[in-house]
Amino acid sequence: MATGRGLVSFISAAAAAILAIFVFLLLNPSRRHLIWFRDSAADLVVRNATIYTSVASIPFAEAMAVRNGRILRIGTDAHVRGLIGYRTHELNLEGKVVLPGFIDSHVHLISGGLQMGRVKLQGIKSKEDFVMTVKEAVKDKLPGDWLLGGGWNNDIWGGELPDASWIDDITRDNPVWFVRMDGHMGLANSLALKLAGITNSSLDPVGGTILTTSNGDPTGLLIDSAMKLVLTVIPEISVHERQEALIRASKYALMNGVTTMVDMGRYFPGASVDDSWQDLSDVYKWADSSGKMLIRVCLFFPLQTWSRLRDLFEDKGRSLSQWIYLGGVKAFADGSLGSNSALFHEPYEDDPHNYGLQVSDFDWLFNATVASDKTGLQVAVHAIGDKANDMVLDLFNSVKSINEGRDHRFRIEHAQHLVPEAISRFGVQSVIASVQVNELKHAYYWFYIPKFLDF
Repeated sequence: MATGRGLVSFISAAAAAILAIFVFLLLNPSRRHLIWFRDSAADLVVRNATIYTSVASIPFAEAMAVRNGRILRIGTDAHVRGLIGYRTHELNLEGKVVLPGFIDSHVHLISGGLQMGRVKLQGIKSKEDFVMTVKEAVKDKLPGDWLLGGGWNNDIWGGELPDASWIDDITRDNPVWFVRMDGHMGLANSLALKLAGITNSSLDPVGGTILTTSNGDPTGLLIDSAMKLVLTVIPEISVHERQEALIRASKYALMNGVTTMVDMGRYFPGASVDDSWQDLSDVYKWADSSGKMLIRVCLFFPLQTWSRLRDLFEDKGRSLSQWIYLGGVKAFADGSLGSNSALFHEPYEDDPHNYGLQVSDFDWLFNATVASDKTGLQVAVHAIGDKANDMVLDLFNSVKSINEGRDHRFRIEHAQHLVPEAISRFGVQSVIASVQVNELKHAYYWFYIPKFLDF
């Protein structure tokens, strides 16, 4: 009997609760979606905005609903309001403009973030300013600490290249390494040269140059793969520093409207091919699992490691999460124009015996590209000079004739200087010219407006 009375009481209470909810919804029609549409409610609703849609039929809208990072609905306020639930965050923009985020097709994200915390030499307009900036930066260093930085551009102050003698007197106790804005040349002081074992008897490595005086003494400037001589003696960058660099650079990207980036990694001639892979495991996966990813990234890895990327594709697919996408592989054909290491058919006007540097063995490059392309990896090759671009276009054409019947989507990064005949070849061969506008460069490893610098 007691059990029967308890059941009646439970049913009565439940009926009263349901009735109360029904009356509430009846009196508050704008809140009916709280129950009936909870499963389809948006995470975010942007209202009272001027939203550019890029869609011809509705170029502008006033409201937008988003769930799980994807747009659910866009249109008028009334059209979107039905997707508001009790957990929906509503953002009233009071008429402000909303645009799609920029996608940057070529960045070095972690390198950029690291440089943001180092000695900044971009924009320096004279030797005196260069020396003064270094003098101020070394004040905070303990003896033996490395002084790292970059962004200098000798073209700004008339073309004269810096050398170790500029800064040796003020950096006697601190090894120095400052990379040029293009990343293909760096300046070491005499202490750093000593630690690296570079003397007047040192030989140029393959794909690199140790610049010397007329007497054969090193000037402190190292080009392309010669930079590895100093890079190998610089203390390893900690995981924490690289994680901070990602967050720092990502915030700067968002401030400039950049929401997605194709990250070419920290690999360049003379650097370790393992750096990009360490950043994937130590930085990107860490940020993803801890909810610290602020922008989406598409990652490229050194071509030398193509089989490793193929195995990861087969195991995990191309999308590791909604934030991290595995792109392809990258290699280098030549150096850079500013470092006189871009490869040309004709010699440099100010250096008549110099045609630039071919930094990769093209037999190896061809075989690695064939193998990578056959497994479905997108291949990107850095080429600045006209000869380097011609050589890469020839290489891609040969690979295409071997691996027939697929969309290769080959990329040439920068494609900066071309002979007239090469321009049409990009279209005929369906090769992507991944161009970064040169005149907007303003820092090493830094942003364009809104892009990062290439190297």
